[in-house]
Order: sequence, then C-alpha cells, then structure tokens
Amino acid sequence: MNPVLYLWFLLLASDTFAYIQDGPSSLSVYALRLGPGEEIVTSLFKFVQEKNLRAPFVITCVGSVTKATLRLANAEAQNTNEIIHLKERLEIVSLVGTLNEEAHLHISLSDKDGKTIGGHAMGDLEVFTTAEIVIGELSDLQFTREMDERTGFPELVIRPRSENTTSA
Repeated sequence: MNPVLYLWFLLLASDTFAYIQDGPSSLSVYALRLGPGEEIVTSLFKFVQEKNLRAPFVITCVGSVTKATLRLANAEAQNTNEIIHLKERLEIVSLVGTLNEEAHLHISLSDKDGKTIGGHAMGDLEVFTTAEIVIGELSDLQFTREMDERTGFPELVIRPRSENTTSA
C-alpha cells in the first residue's frame, strides 16, 4: 500500500484524527517583555485574557529567572512525578507551549555552569532581569482541553473558531 494512503487510513481509523487541524490558519503575533520580579505564567495568562486570545501559544522566550517550579518527565495520571522547586539564577533557554485556559508549557533552564534542566512549567517563574516573549495566536482556531481517557490527562483539542463560539 502507498505509505501516504496508509498514514491517511491510520489517521481516519484513530480517535486522534479529531485533534488534527487540516488547514492553515492566519497568525497574529504579539511581543512582550517582563521585568524583574514578575511571574511569567501569571503574566502570560493575564495577557491572554486581556487580548481575548483563543488559540495562543508561546513562539519563543529568552531571559532569566530566580525561581522555577517544574514537573519532571515521565508523568502518568496516577503518578504525576517529581516536582522540583529551583531557587537560583537561571537562564531561560527555551519556553514553548499552548496558553489556553489549562496551559501546557515546557521550559529549559541553564545554571551558572551551563547545566540544563527542563520540564513542565508549573509556575513560580520569577523574572530575574528580563523575559522577552513572543506569543502567536492562530486566528481561525480555538484551543480547549478535554480529558483523554487514553492518557488520563486533559489534552489539547483544536477546533475551528466560529462566530457563535464564546471565549473559554
């Protein structure tokens, strides 16, 4: 069987097909800078609410923090894994993810020796000197989260935005 047709068949036969957007969306881009002492996740939620964004995501972020709370990899619904609280000056190497009501953000941070740690950003990301963040919004889509019985977590659901849809 043709590999492309086989992949298409697998997508049609699986439940995950409902989560795949089949067309392009226009993109709006916003840039913001946070200063010393500001908490990144809280500031991002506030920004998303103020702008009434319905399919927002972090394109890029660089800067530094003095604190961070991360959930490390390999989590399951019954075992959410180790949560660590960092309290030192760290460079933001990367911050990416979706920013809908139940955000899904991953961050990579490096210490004074260049050692890097990363995980699910739980919050408590206090800016040291700056956080330069570029946020995108897919103008034709809407992000929500719904419980996925296969994973045991609320997972991203992507839907076309309609005129009748209210923001989440």
